[in-house]
Amino acid sequence: MLWHAHGSITKPHRMADFSKIRASNVFASPLFAYHWTDNPELNSALSEGIRAEQARTASVDKSNSGGWHSEVGHLEFLGEPGQRLTRHMIEFGNEATRRVFAEQRVPLQPLRWTLFAWVNVNYRGDFNKMHVHPGSTWSGTYYVEVGDAADESEGATPIQLFDPCQGRATTFFPQLLPTGVVIHPQPGLMVLFPSYVPHMVYPHRGSQPRISIAFNLRKEPFP
Repeated sequence: MLWHAHGSITKPHRMADFSKIRASNVFASPLFAYHWTDNPELNSALSEGIRAEQARTASVDKSNSGGWHSEVGHLEFLGEPGQRLTRHMIEFGNEATRRVFAEQRVPLQPLRWTLFAWVNVNYRGDFNKMHVHPGSTWSGTYYVEVGDAADESEGATPIQLFDPCQGRATTFFPQLLPTGVVIHPQPGLMVLFPSYVPHMVYPHRGSQPRISIAFNLRKEPFP
C-alpha cells in the first residue's frame, strides 16, 4: 500500500508493462573510416609531389595555425597519384552514402559529386582550429604521413570530432554521451563524416611532419 503525506491509504500502484515499448536513436551523425591497402606506394608518390608543391607556393590561411595549407582544388599538382586519391575519395563517398540510404530503407539514385581537396602539412606546434565545412555534404581526410609521436604512450597527433548539437553534449546525460571522438591517424587511413560536424586537429608534438589531405564532397544538386 502507498501512503499520502497526510496518512490516508491508497490503492497499490500497478507498474506499466514496457516490454513492447518502441525506442530508437534519432539525429545520429555517421562516421566512416577505411584503410586503403595501396597506401605504401601511393603515399610515397603523394609525399614527393606535396614537398615539391610546398617548395613552390606559399601557404593559404584557412583553419590552419602554422604549417602549410595548399590551394583548394582537385590536387592537380599531384598528377596521377592525386587523381587516384580523388577516385578513392569519390568511391568512399559513394559507399558511405549507399549505407546511409540503406539504413533508412530509401532507394539511392545515381550520385554526382563536386569535389574539393587540399593538403595540410603540420610541423611541431602547428594545429587546425575547430571549424566546419559549410556548403558540402561529406567532409573527410586522408593521411599520407602521421609523423612521430612525442611520447611512445601516445598515438599520432589526433583529429577530434565534436557533437554538432552542443545542447545534447552538455545537458543530456553528459556522463554517458561523449562530447567528442578522437581519431589517431595512420598512413592510408581515410575518415569521412557529415560536413556540419565540428572538428579540429591538436597541436602536433612530433619532430616529423604530419601530412594529411582534406576534402569535401558536395552532392549535386545540393542539398
